[in-house]
Amino acid sequence: MKVGYLRGVGLAAGVLLVALVGSASAKDEWFVLSEKVVKTMDPSTEIKAEAGKMWKEDIKKTKISVEGADVEITKVVLRWKGRKDDTITKVGVVKSGGATAEKDAPGREATLLSVGVQYKILDNKPTATVKVWGYD
Repeated sequence: MKVGYLRGVGLAAGVLLVALVGSASAKDEWFVLSEKVVKTMDPSTEIKAEAGKMWKEDIKKTKISVEGADVEITKVVLRWKGRKDDTITKVGVVKSGGATAEKDAPGREATLLSVGVQYKILDNKPTATVKVWGYD
């Protein structure tokens, strides 16, 4: 009798563990919110959702990646819906193919409205692509 009870408890615990692990890994992932080609002649840019698209609500973290050239980022302003703007200074040089450190959303989750970036493209490259990522 005890063996049957313990087997049932073990089976239920195993099913619960698989369900919890499966649901956590299925949803939490990085995705591109928006991207923009930036030019050497511009000292800053505002990256918003692409035309006709809304940014996904309630991201947990964000980061910025760069492609096509190394970019020195001097200031990033994260504009959150219903929250105070987050200003990050002296981010540093982001190598082509690299990304900034992750930044947690205010509170547990929040909606990012836009991202302001002050930058300088290095190595005499004319353009670079800047991507804003969200994690949910």
